Amino acid sequence: MKTVLITGANKSIGYETARQLLQQGYSVYLGSRDLENGQEAVEKLKAEGLNQVEAIQIDVGNSDSVNAARATLGQKIQSLDVLINNAGISGGMPQAALTASIEQFQNVFDINLFGVIRVTQAFIDLLRNSPEPRIVNVSSSQGSLTLASDPANQYYHHKGAVYQPSKSALNMYTIALAYELRGLPFKVNAVDPGFVATDFNNQRGTGTVQEAGTRIAKYAMIGADGPTGKFISEEYNLETGEVPW
Repeated sequence: MKTVLITGANKSIGYETARQLLQQGYSVYLGSRDLENGQEAVEKLKAEGLNQVEAIQIDVGNSDSVNAARATLGQKIQSLDVLINNAGISGGMPQAALTASIEQFQNVFDINLFGVIRVTQAFIDLLRNSPEPRIVNVSSSQGSLTLASDPANQYYHHKGAVYQPSKSALNMYTIALAYELRGLPFKVNAVDPGFVATDFNNQRGTGTVQEAGTRIAKYAMIGADGPTGKFISEEYNLETGEVPW
């Protein structure tokens, strides 16, 4: 049975991704900053008959928490097949380029970029033990420099001077990570779940968590012939999924 760790999975898109992978026969470690919330999510999934799931306390913004999660997981499994870096924050509004505080930038980057780096570096040894390791970095089309600068883009006027750079930086990290792992059986991709109605955006999104979960799960399960080092947004490109950086 393949194993997957999903950060920020006690609710919303992460939770739905966990559900869909459980339905596909994966064993899921459901990462949650608050262990009680994670355990509540686990009980909800088990009530649906999805039993191969366990909560893991992990605060991606805290190195001690990440390392403790790695130690805990290492006592349970010898290899990790999939890492989904889902945890993220928006940074709140407003996010004007001239008035957003340095602290606001630091808080968002600490989760959306540095959190991904902390987790990836901590769990890379377990991933290397898998015959077909997969890393999915949950990004956003808002991180595309090309789309964000295009007046024809439907979200052109949706500017978040803090959130958008954090996802652009995450995309660049994904490129570098995929490059370093080239020649190995890894598949590393940045995946945009789409503009989904969640608490993250005060339910303003037009998509569903089910659609988002399907998009993420798809790239967690890709085969040896699947893409790596790509930026995927099926909301924009239904044919190949690829969108410009």
